[in-house]
Amino acid sequence: MPWAVHSFTLGPALEPLAPASMLGLEGPCWVGLGPDGGLAVSEEFGDVRLFGSARQPLCSLGDLTEHHFGTLAGVCTDAAGSVIVADEQRRQVTLFPRARAPICLVSEGLRWPLGVACVPQGQLMVADAEDGYIKVYQSHLELA
Repeated sequence: MPWAVHSFTLGPALEPLAPASMLGLEGPCWVGLGPDGGLAVSEEFGDVRLFGSARQPLCSLGDLTEHHFGTLAGVCTDAAGSVIVADEQRRQVTLFPRARAPICLVSEGLRWPLGVACVPQGQLMVADAEDGYIKVYQSHLELA
């Protein structure tokens, strides 16, 4: 069953403006800022879809890189435009740099990685639901 993600901006009176729908998704779970102002959406059934700033479909990371995902969770983009994805089933966080093969950033010590975030200083934060910790890695660029 295809699903959709709807996005819009809010006007001064908090009314929705310029709604856009991203269709054809298979169980969208997590959404994050994608490269170049777009969106990255992780799907329950094993892929990450990228959408441009006008919410047009760009690609699927699985198709683009031939990477096989487990059960996806959090997704974010770093300052260089690389997409970072948490994989619950594989217990790892993977970096998808532009025009390069995927790189496993963290697997050791992760039990149930759910959320991921990058901070401007280059740190990678991973929410591990199994032990209830937010794990901070000083520079995800050094991990790659």
